Parts: sequence; structure tokens; C-alpha cells
Amino acid sequence: MSLRAVILVGGQGTRLRPLTDTTRKDMLPLVDRPLLSYTLEHLARHGVEEAVISCGYLPDQIEEAFGGGHSGVTLEYAVEETPLGTGGAIGFAARGLDRSFFALNGDSLREADLDQLVAFHRTTGAKATILLTPVADPSRYGLVRTAADGRVETFLEKPRPEEIDTDLINAGLYVLEPEVLELIPPDRAVSIEREVFPRLAADGAVYGIALPGYWLDVGTPESYLQAHRDVLERVFATEVGDALGADFTLVDPTAEVDPGARLVPPVYVGPRAVVEPGARLGSLAVLGAGSRLAAGSVVENAVVGSGATVGRGCSVIGSIVGDDAQIGSECALHNLAVVGPGASIGAGNFIDHGLRIGAGQSIPDRALRFS
Repeated sequence: MSLRAVILVGGQGTRLRPLTDTTRKDMLPLVDRPLLSYTLEHLARHGVEEAVISCGYLPDQIEEAFGGGHSGVTLEYAVEETPLGTGGAIGFAARGLDRSFFALNGDSLREADLDQLVAFHRTTGAKATILLTPVADPSRYGLVRTAADGRVETFLEKPRPEEIDTDLINAGLYVLEPEVLELIPPDRAVSIEREVFPRLAADGAVYGIALPGYWLDVGTPESYLQAHRDVLERVFATEVGDALGADFTLVDPTAEVDPGARLVPPVYVGPRAVVEPGARLGSLAVLGAGSRLAAGSVVENAVVGSGATVGRGCSVIGSIVGDDAQIGSECALHNLAVVGPGASIGAGNFIDHGLRIGAGQSIPDRALRFS
């Protein structure tokens, strides 16, 4: 029996600004499609046929992109007038459900076996089951301590080093029973992690299980670049990765790549994009739809958004150029530099050390230099 899914996409993506000044975080492009597409495709692979997207900030962007469905998943939309938190958003979107359902964050990437997750949930008789994932630095997250049978004993937010006795954290995907909704007061913000799950844990009714598979919280410029690298290198299974083929190179048929340019895989060149003579794209590079890489420029381990232009003789390494941004000639963008959508960078600027240029901002010629 297919479970319905409630997908939470309420956040404004403040840590990814200025990229999210004009675009929702879950609608930021990841290689050739919005980030949220990967969540929907993952659900579809595990038999999910219906989902409700619970959103507040810029909700029209999602509906315009996906309409009534994507990858065989029929979509409905629950638009919050005011932010309701994770628990409140689930309650708002899932009222009336009378059987088990998935609830998950829409801005993370994952490939866990959801069928196995549901089977474990059924075996334990839990009211809530949390997908757990190991991470290298648990201090950035909330630890989930479980008994040998998977029953959650305690939650510990932002632990000190001496308190870390497990590397398992909440991966932001749950199987919930309808009774959980009774614990969520309507019409106010509720955190399912801080208010609902601890109550269930006290009754021994919430379980957790760590399953093999990729997981990434895409919340910072660094993790946004990491997500692109992982798709291009096929670190986890995606439709995009399959399309890259054996040579890890995907060039849209409408793109124009000059014979004198060099593509170093893995690499993606989007529709109507132009790569001029002497330019080098890759490795681990994405050139968005309608963008242009001018002669003699290098883009490596970087993302250039749709409609953007990188001028002659530029170096864009380990950085992000937003949609419709204009980079003048002889510029260097290094070490997690981020240029916001629609920004204009004059010639001869050196943007380094994670500096972020705001959406629509203009920087004169040779105004920025790091030594």
C-alpha cells in the first residue's frame, strides 16, 4: 500500500543568501533541475503516488514548476499564512489523514530504502519512526540516542564534545501514524523535534533506524557545491547521473561548445549555453541554461547559473555565480565566493574567502582585491 507524503519546504534558506533572495532554497537548481525534484523522484522510486507540499515563502515558484505532479507523484499544496514550524506544518498539511504517512524535509538529499523504513515501523508498532543518519560532526545537529531495539531514549540538541556518544542524527524523514496529529495544536507554531517527539519518546512510542544510503543537508554554499559534485560524480543515484553516461559529460543538444574549448568531466552544459574558444569548463562544473563562458576563462568545481555571463580571462573556482549575473573580464572568484542573481561585477575584481555579493548589486571595475 502506497503511503502519502507530506513534504515540508517552509524555510527561507537564509544561510544560502544571496542565492535565495529571489528563489526558494528547494527551488535552487541542482545541475539541471530544482533541488526539490530529487526528493520527489526518490519518493516515486518507493511507490509514493500522492504528496502534499507544505510551504509559505514564495509558494508560487513550486506550483509553477511542478503543477499537479512530478515523476508520477500527484501534488497538492498547503500554503501557510504564517510560519507553523515543522510540527505545525505537518499538522496543517496532514489533517484528515487516517493511515500512516511520510513526513519529510524537502531541502535534503537522500536515497535510503523507504520500503525498509516502513517495514521497520510496522514491526515495532511505533507511532513515529525517524530515519537516522551518521554524520562526521554531530555537534552541529541533534543526537538521537536509541536502545538496542531502536526505541528512542533521548534527544540531545547541539551536544558538547564530551556528550557525544553516538554519531546518529535525525535525517528529517519520518513515518507517522495519524494519532501523532492529535499532539499538534492547530494554528500555532510547533516543533515536532522539540515538542512532539520527546512526548512520544517518554511513552516509548518513537523509534529510529539508520539505513544505508546517501544523505546531505543542502543549507550552505559549501553543501550546495557538494551536492553538485555528488550528482556529477554519481555518489548517489539520480536521473541526472544516469544521463551523464560513461564519460560523465552531459551537453544539451542546443548548447554551443566551440571546438577550441575544453570540457573536463564530470561536467554539465545546459540548454542554449555557450562555451567560447579557449575556455575550460570542469572538472565538476555546471553551466546553466542560456549562460555564456567567454574565451580563455576557467570554471572548475563551480556552478554558473542560468542566463549568467562569465567574461574573458576569468577564473571561477570553488564558487557560485547566480542566475543572470554578469562577471566582467579578468575577474577571479575563488574559495566559496558567491555572486547573487542579477549582480554585475566589473572587470578585474578578485572575490575570495567566501565573500558574497548581493542579488542585483553592482561592483565597479577593480574595486575588490584580496592579498
